[in-house]
Amino acid sequence: MFDSPDFDLAPYAEVDLPAQVRRTYCSWSDAGWRSLLVQCFDHAPEAEPFPMPAVADLHLVLCVGGDVEMRTRADGKPVRRRWVPGTLELMVPGLASVRDYRTTSPLRTVQVTVPSVTVEQVAEGRTPDFPALTADPLVEQLVRALPPAAGAGDLYAESAAAFLVTHLLTGGRHERLPGPEHAAVRRAVAEMRERLAEPLTVAEIAAEAHLSVYHFIRVFRDATGETPHRFLTRLRIERARRLLSGTDLTVAQIADRCGFASPGALSTAFLGQVGVRPSVYRKN
Repeated sequence: MFDSPDFDLAPYAEVDLPAQVRRTYCSWSDAGWRSLLVQCFDHAPEAEPFPMPAVADLHLVLCVGGDVEMRTRADGKPVRRRWVPGTLELMVPGLASVRDYRTTSPLRTVQVTVPSVTVEQVAEGRTPDFPALTADPLVEQLVRALPPAAGAGDLYAESAAAFLVTHLLTGGRHERLPGPEHAAVRRAVAEMRERLAEPLTVAEIAAEAHLSVYHFIRVFRDATGETPHRFLTRLRIERARRLLSGTDLTVAQIADRCGFASPGALSTAFLGQVGVRPSVYRKN
């Protein structure tokens, strides 16, 4: 079991809330948890642009009520996204943003904050590289189950935090390659990782896995939960994130090393998965 984080979550729980937000639950005060902060909020039908300060920790938001048009501005250009029950958002540590929204039905959210020390313990020295997140049935079920578990002790919260981070770090996918039938999928994933900088086609990957294209796509999706194209794009974005944060390579050089046809193609894919442009991600 991980050591209890030496981290004070009180600033999150005690922050002054804007007038359009009402907190209905806080695990800091209502459950006595110190390893994980869980908060439930009721929101006003609409909100004018309001700042979201950068966070140092892992922050996850689950929409549990409402039908919302959310607009987020992080790099000068607003990104619109529809929030409905089940919509998830993983906030990128260190990135501030400005948001506004409008909804025709009451917006309710459950928000989970995991201290960075827990992330570091789970990552075991590796640089955490979280995927963009819009929906995940397992994460949704876990987050929904946390407020009703207020009677459980902090050990429960600590275990939930470790599981949540582990699931997010692995994407909940790599462990789902069981049995000899999926040896072809493992070969395909190895081929993708080896040739990320090349303009791979699904036909080429399927040939490496010794399957027809149709059979390969079906088996790959069953094993990983993603199409080969989406899986490959995610691998390329993961490499791009590491190069942006760990090197001085230009965006054009990174695009070339990650298999994107142009810096613009990388920027578009990066915005879609991470939520910000590569230049903003590097800056923050």
